[in-house]
Amino acid sequence: MNFSEWVHTALLAVIQGLTEFLPISSSAHLILPSQLLGWPDQGLAFDVGVHVGTLIAVMFYFRHELSRMTAAWCRSLSGHADADGLLAWLVILATLPSLVAGFMFGWLVDHYGRSILVIAATTLIFGVLLGWADMKRTERRTSEGLGLREAGFIGLAQALALIPGTSRSGITITAALMLGFDRQTAARFSFLLSIPVILGAGSLKGIELYQEGNGTHWLQVGVGTLIAGFSALACIHLFLKWLDRVGMKPFVVYRLLLGVLLLLVYFANPGDLL
Repeated sequence: MNFSEWVHTALLAVIQGLTEFLPISSSAHLILPSQLLGWPDQGLAFDVGVHVGTLIAVMFYFRHELSRMTAAWCRSLSGHADADGLLAWLVILATLPSLVAGFMFGWLVDHYGRSILVIAATTLIFGVLLGWADMKRTERRTSEGLGLREAGFIGLAQALALIPGTSRSGITITAALMLGFDRQTAARFSFLLSIPVILGAGSLKGIELYQEGNGTHWLQVGVGTLIAGFSALACIHLFLKWLDRVGMKPFVVYRLLLGVLLLLVYFANPGDLL
């Protein structure tokens, strides 16, 4: 690998680590460098690696909550219910719509959903929706208000993130804010929901990698995994720390500017960017 390839590796890993949890769409930002800048595809193994990095980061950050939830979930199987056990069940419930949507419509998104025009449209539409939800929020509910109905609604919203540009964290936070939850509860539940989703996506890609065979540059994958993990960990910490202070406005403005830029690029070269 030459120097420019290492630069691409580092930047793409940082992009994955940051955008996986910020409400600005990781898939859009990983698609755009190749389409706009002509960067080569880093390969399936690299994709698996950066997903593993972000997964480790979120699981490490919420390690205490996950430990309590896992123990409580196991106790719930024998009839001993508590708040942590309920939260574990709600995460499972809210994950199901994404699994169904991915199984039924994943091929459709792969064929038709990865154009810059689609990314621009979803970036703008769901950016406006996020801004509206944040402005109209009531913040009358905390994590104690999470129930089956709320988890189901947020899970259905998460399924929309199958479309590139939507942002998994953005749409789940939007849904939670629309239900009246405070920002911290919305963000934390969104991050917990990311764990089974990233695990599932990474596992499928891992199976593809195994079937693909050898030829992987493992040093590149390892570096990408580390960079994605550390950038994701920093992103989660700073996002939750500053969330109540800055709100969603910076991310909404960013999405609107990005969406407009993508439309300008598309209409300048519509035939090359489908």
